[in-house]
Amino acid sequence: MTLRPSPITATVDLAARGVQHGHLRLPYSRDDSAWGSIMIPVTVIANGDGPTALLTGGNHGDEYEGPAALFHLARALPAADIRGRVIIVPAMNYPAFRAGTRTSPIDRGNLNRSFPGRPDGSITEKIADYFTRTLVPLADLVLDIHSGGRTLDFLPFAAAHQLADKAQERRCLAAVGAFAAPYSMRMTEIDAVGMYDTTVEQLGKVFVTTELRGGGTATAESVRIALTGVRNVLRHAGILPGVPERCPTRWLTMAGDGCFGFAEADGLVEPLIDLGQPVTRGAPIARIHDVTRTGAAPFEHRAATDGVLAGRHFPGLVRIGDCLSVVAAPDGTIGPATNEATVTT
Repeated sequence: MTLRPSPITATVDLAARGVQHGHLRLPYSRDDSAWGSIMIPVTVIANGDGPTALLTGGNHGDEYEGPAALFHLARALPAADIRGRVIIVPAMNYPAFRAGTRTSPIDRGNLNRSFPGRPDGSITEKIADYFTRTLVPLADLVLDIHSGGRTLDFLPFAAAHQLADKAQERRCLAAVGAFAAPYSMRMTEIDAVGMYDTTVEQLGKVFVTTELRGGGTATAESVRIALTGVRNVLRHAGILPGVPERCPTRWLTMAGDGCFGFAEADGLVEPLIDLGQPVTRGAPIARIHDVTRTGAAPFEHRAATDGVLAGRHFPGLVRIGDCLSVVAAPDGTIGPATNEATVTT
């Protein structure tokens, strides 16, 4: 079946050299604008021969490190420093970003569960389709910056996935090491169907993602980690001159479903340990208090595996089924003088 052309058009020339700021224009007819459009900001910086990096943020609209770092870099990167091309989309799911919500206020679409998308689908599916068929094929390297949004908080880490193609996995892990976040993760997703990550990896690209804290805001530290990491990855790829900054990072691995813990009751969360602290299998991580009465024994949420607490539920109240904890296992260490990873293959 032949797919229709994408309804999205770029106001910039993706093949031209120099610095271009514009939009990805997606027609959107609505009550207040019959022939209206969604205008997704985009920057293309190209100079000389070299690889292409696609840098994205705002895949979820309540995650702000990516947009903050990429709006800054779109203004700050001079074409003269580039060897190759950088395509910057600071807020992929632009409707969600403007609303400050994880999913789109237009169709409730979760962009990171909508890939590869459809040119004749919902607004969110149309955005996914444009990335799948237009932007990602242009790229050699894709960096998608995430954090925990309003409901999760994480140790600040860059990550690559365990892949069937081990050569591709090693290239991805090398880029993660270059990013040099305080933590570096080799991870397995609990729900990879429909993810941007999965689509990019299936197209054979080097893919790096992140989780840089959370809580529905950004901090000076988390934005600094994002900015340093993006520049390091561009240096690693040869798009920017120089070598990545040598920063200490601790390697962790999330090996499977046992890393994730889910609430089995509604109520008030009482954390028992903080992010980065060690946990042992069977040890309590948090209590969930029944808020409908006093005197009831709390539910104890226990670790299913040994490791360190890498992620946690952020709001004080939790509902049954919410992700309450993420435990990752140590996977080697990196000293301050090198970004070379000690990882098990």
